[in-house]
Amino acid sequence: MQGGTRPNAAHPITVEPVTDTIIVRIGDVILAESDNALILREASLAPVYYIPADEVALDELSASTTRTHCPYKGDASYFSTRDGSVKDVAWSYQDPFDHMLTIKGHLAFYPDRVDAIEAVPGN
Repeated sequence: MQGGTRPNAAHPITVEPVTDTIIVRIGDVILAESDNALILREASLAPVYYIPADEVALDELSASTTRTHCPYKGDASYFSTRDGSVKDVAWSYQDPFDHMLTIKGHLAFYPDRVDAIEAVPGN
C-alpha cells in the first residue's frame, strides 16, 4: 500500500532479523515459536518482535474486530485467543505501507497480554 509517513530522524523505525528463537506462551500453550522473527524498533517505544504468520499457532487465535491505524506502518488487524480469554493479544499489518513491507505477513504480541515472550539463544 502506498502512502503513509516515512520514518525519519524525529521518528526512526528500524527492522532487523533476530538471531534468537522467539517463543510466545500463554500458560502451557505456545502461541508462536520462530527462528525467523524480526525486531522492530520505533522511536522511543519498546522493541517489538514480529513473527512470520506460518510460525504462529493461528488455530489458537481468532480474528478480532479491532482495527487501528499507524501513520508510519498502516492499518493493523488484531487477534484474540480462540477461547476469548485474552482480547487483542496480537496484531498484524496485513497490507502495510510500501516502506514497511518487511513486516507484512507477520504478527506481533503484546508482552503484557501473554505470559512470556522468550528469546532463546542458539539460532
